[in-house]
This record gives sequence, C-alpha cells and structure tokens, in this order.
Amino acid sequence: MHELTITRRIVDAVAARAEGRDVTKVTVEIGRLSGVVADAVAFCFDVCAEGTAVEDAELEIVETAGRGRCHACATDFAMTTLYDACPACGRRGAERIAGEELNILSFEVQSEREVA
Repeated sequence: MHELTITRRIVDAVAARAEGRDVTKVTVEIGRLSGVVADAVAFCFDVCAEGTAVEDAELEIVETAGRGRCHACATDFAMTTLYDACPACGRRGAERIAGEELNILSFEVQSEREVA
C-alpha cells in the first residue's frame, strides 16, 4: 500500500513548512489517473498525522478528472483509465493531459488568536 508512504510524506512536508504551528486543514490534489487511491490516503491520514503538528487537521482531497489527447487525431477526451480509447478514432495510448496530479495545494495553521 504505497498510499501509506505517500500520506506520511504529505504529513512530513506540511509539518515541516508549518514550522511548529498547529495545522488545522490540509488540501491535497489527487488525479484519478495518478495511481493513488484517494480513499486510502484519507484512511491513512489520521494515523500518519498522530503526534505531529498536523494531528487533528481536516484533510480535503480534490480529485482531478482524467483527460487525454489522441496522438492520431488530436481529439481531447475524458479518461477514466490509462488505457481508454479515443472516442473519435478508437486508438489507444493517448497523451495524458490531466489526472496524474499529486500535489499539496495548501494548508492552514491555527492563528495566534485561536491559541488559548
């Protein structure tokens, strides 16, 4: 399950950038063609965040739809798998133009005023 390793790296990266401040929300972009299972990242998040500045943070996952461009006829089309055929000409092996993303989009930290 590589999602556990990916989630640990997300938590580590956010905690490092938070510089000791408590993180309240993390927003991650996961493309549907990335090979990363968004539900598995969500499942692992709390365990990976335990004992870090990211503990108790809300995780928001933004899933990016897959898009491809046919090498043969240049048609842009929605892709649900890496092997989808072009709807215009039937060829496979399209250039993937969206859906392989795996990015930390943002994170929020607790403001000084919220600290009791």
